[in-house]
Amino acid sequence: MKKKTARGLRNNNPGNIRINTDKFEGEIRPSSDVSFKQFRNMAYGYRAIMKTLQTYAKKYKLTTLNQWIYRWAPPEDDNETEAYVSFVSKFAKLNPDEPIDCENKELMCLIAAAISQQETGKVADMADVRVGWTLLVGR
Repeated sequence: MKKKTARGLRNNNPGNIRINTDKFEGEIRPSSDVSFKQFRNMAYGYRAIMKTLQTYAKKYKLTTLNQWIYRWAPPEDDNETEAYVSFVSKFAKLNPDEPIDCENKELMCLIAAAISQQETGKVADMADVRVGWTLLVGR
């Protein structure tokens, strides 16, 4: 039996961002997936992850990995949030309670890649992640 491609990969949405009122650059609207956003390509999906994390910091004053992941994948949604935090923390070599600089390209790319791997089960293509950063910051 052939294994089905992960939903986040099929949707070019490696963070499995749910449909909501937020509009992202590169988003396909309407999404043909009833629950999750779809993007034109993976780079726009990575851009959406990093944009969302920046929004957490700027709008909601959430500045640590612990705070980000507890909002991204809360335990009340049947997530193993502590394991998620642990995975992203180890992947990005980051203390989960340390404030994060949202303008740090390498760190943000590592966090987005870790979220992608946690959500899809597949190692992120770092070239796509970096293009996502460039789409976000414009350089």
